[in-house]
Amino acid sequence: MNTPATKISEIEHNWQIIDVKGKVLGRAATEIAQKLIGKGKKNYVRNLDCGDNVVVVNAAHFIVTGRKNKQKLYGNYSGYPGGLKQKALWQVRQEKPTEPIRHAVWGMLPKNKLRDRLVTRLYIFPEADHPYKDKFSK
Repeated sequence: MNTPATKISEIEHNWQIIDVKGKVLGRAATEIAQKLIGKGKKNYVRNLDCGDNVVVVNAAHFIVTGRKNKQKLYGNYSGYPGGLKQKALWQVRQEKPTEPIRHAVWGMLPKNKLRDRLVTRLYIFPEADHPYKDKFSK
């Protein structure tokens, strides 16, 4: 007896909401990435986009452990000598409070053609209000 292959027409993209207030950054990012990939679904296959739409609220209120607020660096290199620009986590949180979560989830998604498509279904909001309330009224 063979397991039937999952077809693209059988895949359903549901909506999930995750509140990261008081959660550790890495643990929240793992949960978000698994829902985007669709690993918890019974018809999961790794070569198809099986995941859900994920709305992350209270993204500005995540926590980090240890001294990561000052020691964790986010960098960008232009390719030119002296072109390395780095910012600490606390600086990134002041400028764009949603960026550390987006960066952490991006790193946890599979490095293949699906990654760009998966991250388009990630919606991050720094506070509790968001425009997708009608998706969760069920």
